[in-house]
Amino acid sequence: MTLLAETTTSRSLVLDQDIRYEFAAPVERLRQRLIVVPPPVHGAQRRIDWSLTVTGVDGIVRRTRTDRFGNVVIDVGAPRVERWIRFAVEVEVERVASHAPHTIAVDPRFLRPTPLTRADARIRNLVGPGAGPADICARVRRSLTYEWGITDVGTSAAAAIHGGRGVCQDFAHVMIAACRDAGIAARYVSGHLVGEGGSHAWVETLLPLPARPGEWVVEAWDPTHDQPAGDGYVTIAVGRDYADVAPLSGTFVATTPTSHLSVRKRLGQAA
Repeated sequence: MTLLAETTTSRSLVLDQDIRYEFAAPVERLRQRLIVVPPPVHGAQRRIDWSLTVTGVDGIVRRTRTDRFGNVVIDVGAPRVERWIRFAVEVEVERVASHAPHTIAVDPRFLRPTPLTRADARIRNLVGPGAGPADICARVRRSLTYEWGITDVGTSAAAAIHGGRGVCQDFAHVMIAACRDAGIAARYVSGHLVGEGGSHAWVETLLPLPARPGEWVVEAWDPTHDQPAGDGYVTIAVGRDYADVAPLSGTFVATTPTSHLSVRKRLGQAA
């Protein structure tokens, strides 16, 4: 088995995100979950610093915790929002020069299908005899056409491949479904890619290490672009599928439940 090197160069990246909700009328008891900050360490990626500033409301309550996958989760509560609330996120990460493989403890959760990653006959056809992650990644790229607005966060891998169109989360779900059906553990990655305006999604395959029982080696693949995910990628969170790592989710109480979300992002080289 040939292992992918994590990276061969050091690189620092700064991520700025401006997340704003606007409401048609005041809302009560807002609860917001944000998964927008990377863990302290993820393979060759190191988090150098981060901050979250909340404006537009008074009396907020916030809590930072780690979920069952090791992701950083920020819970924000506000008793009342008059018209808008804004979350300003700043993150700096560094990818350190390393030739050591990224390993994790074996986790059976990444071998089991989920409602979003259950394989059907079309997906099974993507995996030929002896196919490895690189082969599956290439076949997924050829099986879908990138098109925004056709699918949504609830679209399953089977539905996406049946329609033949989708966005990065669909490419990731199809690859995960194909890998797991073939007995290859895989997990969903939420993050960012330099040069892209929105958030991005890709896949980490988890392969056994014969010399180290109980551990998997992590390889990152981007089926949207059919390439390994290395320098230029910022990992925010990992999970079984999108539902585990949705960057933004929450609830509020309102008589006029009309809201508008706008997100602006800048990702670039640190000064």
